[in-house]
Amino acid sequence: MADQLNMNGLSLGGNSYRPPHMRGKMGQDSMAGPGPGPAPGATGINGSAWANNNNGYAGGAPPQNWGPNAQAQTFTPQGGPPARGGWNDQGKSSFNPHAYGSPSGNGSGGGGGAPRGGGDGRWVDGKHVAGPANQRMERELFGVPDDPTKQQTGINFEKYDDIPVEASGHDVPEPVLTFTNPPLDDHLIKNIELAHYKVPTPVQKYSIPIVMGGRDLMACAQTGSGKTGGFLFPILSQAFQTGPVAAPAAGGGNFGRQRKAYPTSLILAPTRELVSQIYDESRKFAYRSWVRPCVVYGGADIGSQLRQIERGCDLLVATPGRLVDLIERGRISLQNIKYLVLDEADRMLDMGFEPQIRRIVEGEDMPGVQLRQTLMFSATFPRDIQMLARDFLKDYIFLSVGRVGSTSENITQKVEYVEDGDKRSVLLDILHTHGAGLTLIFVETKRMADLLCDFLIGQNFPATSIHGDRNQRERERALEMFRNGRCPILVATAVAARGMY
Repeated sequence: MADQLNMNGLSLGGNSYRPPHMRGKMGQDSMAGPGPGPAPGATGINGSAWANNNNGYAGGAPPQNWGPNAQAQTFTPQGGPPARGGWNDQGKSSFNPHAYGSPSGNGSGGGGGAPRGGGDGRWVDGKHVAGPANQRMERELFGVPDDPTKQQTGINFEKYDDIPVEASGHDVPEPVLTFTNPPLDDHLIKNIELAHYKVPTPVQKYSIPIVMGGRDLMACAQTGSGKTGGFLFPILSQAFQTGPVAAPAAGGGNFGRQRKAYPTSLILAPTRELVSQIYDESRKFAYRSWVRPCVVYGGADIGSQLRQIERGCDLLVATPGRLVDLIERGRISLQNIKYLVLDEADRMLDMGFEPQIRRIVEGEDMPGVQLRQTLMFSATFPRDIQMLARDFLKDYIFLSVGRVGSTSENITQKVEYVEDGDKRSVLLDILHTHGAGLTLIFVETKRMADLLCDFLIGQNFPATSIHGDRNQRERERALEMFRNGRCPILVATAVAARGMY
């Protein structure tokens, strides 16, 4: 064969030919030496005598960057286990290790857990080492006060001081009045400040010292009273101070990646919307810490949730049905549970979840009532909730915030009687009069939710709707557009009756 092979005007040999994926390097590589042609003295393509340069190969072995599976560059992972970020391209890299967390952190998110790369902390030599600050993640989690696209719809703290609180039980600790150390960890206090929380709400004033003191708690508090922080603050604070718990030896080792997750904190809630909101709050207050929150619920891709759990799951927020499914699959063990939280317990029983709850708590490998700390939150305290508290709690403190079974104390209620034919015109009058802020409209049926939403859009009101026929992706998108103010009017059925704030 000739020293040079011409194919449709392309010359193979010498410096005349560059593969397509290398043509961007022609300027800089021309200074380094010859291209990937036959070495001097070779007999051609079949002579197996290719030059041993940056892009050549020897001994006839095909190059990785050649043929139909060509890649622009071969990357070599560095800085940790596979799929955890950080790439070494042997050149001048523009990768900023602080933009998405450390190079050894998980670089992926979505599905069932927090995206690793928010400046994650570590537990080193018995101490909590906070991760680096991440401005992009802070904007995502906490928002920007002056950003017009994000409405700061936080808690109205001023109205909470008048809410009556009763605590019964022996040795009830004194309530805390501010977010300080002690009893809270300094790292948690910084995250609380980022979330624009000023002072504890009444339920937080009592629940923080109760939980930090190791006591079980049964709290009757309405939605919107700040009870999510009431259990997240003490749980995360103690986690930052005591560190992770090693997985059992039979479960696959210490703290590395494994297929079965061993969370130390479990939060059960009745609906997908509520567990998603609790998970979002846990991401805020676990920011830059070693604690990895995860969320699992039905109606979403279980594969993505499993992949996130495998990357680490220290605090798990779950609906009962999906959790039972994952336990049956052998992907979650409750053997290391230190904290069990039942949020909206009365609604979980109303929805028929009592068999699943009792199986999770009593029928699996969760530590017994004497070996864990259990917190129950409910808007009402009927007999079946009393029975659940008797079976799940030990020596607990009963906390009553406001009037048990009543509506939230900080909501002004106004009732107007309107004929059916006048409802839409009256609604338009209300929206024109009180146009600022967010508006949540409840209707009885799914069909009415869509019809009313279409009507409002036709009247030039930015509206969206949420109901049981919407899939999880549509629900989450509608809620996100409502929260950030892009669609400040949300028409909903009872699916959003609780847990929205």
